[in-house]
Amino acid sequence: MSLALSAPSRPPNARIAAWLLMLLGMWLALKLGLVVTLLSGLLVFHLTHLLASTVEGRLPPGRARAISVIVLSALIIGGLALAGIGIAAFFRNETGGPDALLMRLMDILNTSRHQVPAVLQPYIPEDLQALRAALNEWAATHRQQLGIAGTSVVQVSVRVLIGMVLGAMIALYDELPQPSLGPLAQELVGRTTRLATAFRQVVFAQVKISLLNTVFTGIFLLGVLPLFGVHLPLSKTLVLITFLAGLLPVVGNVISNTIITIVALSVSFYVAVAALLYLVVIHKLEYFLNARIVGGEIQARAWELLLAMLVMEAAFGLPGLVAAPVFYAYIKRELLDQRWI
Repeated sequence: MSLALSAPSRPPNARIAAWLLMLLGMWLALKLGLVVTLLSGLLVFHLTHLLASTVEGRLPPGRARAISVIVLSALIIGGLALAGIGIAAFFRNETGGPDALLMRLMDILNTSRHQVPAVLQPYIPEDLQALRAALNEWAATHRQQLGIAGTSVVQVSVRVLIGMVLGAMIALYDELPQPSLGPLAQELVGRTTRLATAFRQVVFAQVKISLLNTVFTGIFLLGVLPLFGVHLPLSKTLVLITFLAGLLPVVGNVISNTIITIVALSVSFYVAVAALLYLVVIHKLEYFLNARIVGGEIQARAWELLLAMLVMEAAFGLPGLVAAPVFYAYIKRELLDQRWI
């Protein structure tokens, strides 16, 4: 006598509606340029909860804990804002401003002009005016993609600030007594909790990997090369770029490696080869750590993340590239929880 296999239970209607609303919300965030608002809000939300947990046992529930959350939120928002201002000031001081940076970039291109393959030499601008024209043309072509949350730095900054304030308000709301919720509201809370968890898993794991990559790169650029009498231009800036680019899974290393190799070409072809070999070896060693940290957190392989990033970048531009790891981690968690994959 054979036993009939029981059919998988159908998710409740409220959960299906919550899934549809979440997909609609993620699509709107991408189409309306609200990705940085969403991500900055999630960042402040998690940082507030992380720091609030350190004082959770020392304060009674209620007003005292709510006040501590408000204070921590204000400190976090202020700290993130100062960090952004500090990074901008660092770039300006290290590069000497946009004009000085263009001059340095032109010097690097002129020095490396005869060290690149002949097929690539026609693509290198002949002078500073040609470089400016090429950059302006590229910026005009990619204007929509360059504005992750808008078309101006002021608009992006305002949306980031709004996102941080919203994240702080939601963190405060979690400390207050919750009213009874209906089925749809409960499912929406569950979906948003999973999205927040996916953000924490991807971003915090990627920060660890980026810090490790930055340390190794800094040792090479600021320690190893100077021992051999080699000093790359803008070395400190390259280290900071390595950290910021490393926050993007998979493609971040490609971006930073390309920039460092181009700068190394301005010194000599052999320095560029040595830098590229070192970076490739380091990143190959980090590949296993990357798979262990990020892949272990969201149960995804590197090729899955890369494919998701390629598809979303093609569909939504730069905002899709930034949001892809978090959105993919959330969708995969939903599928795993339902035992559909």
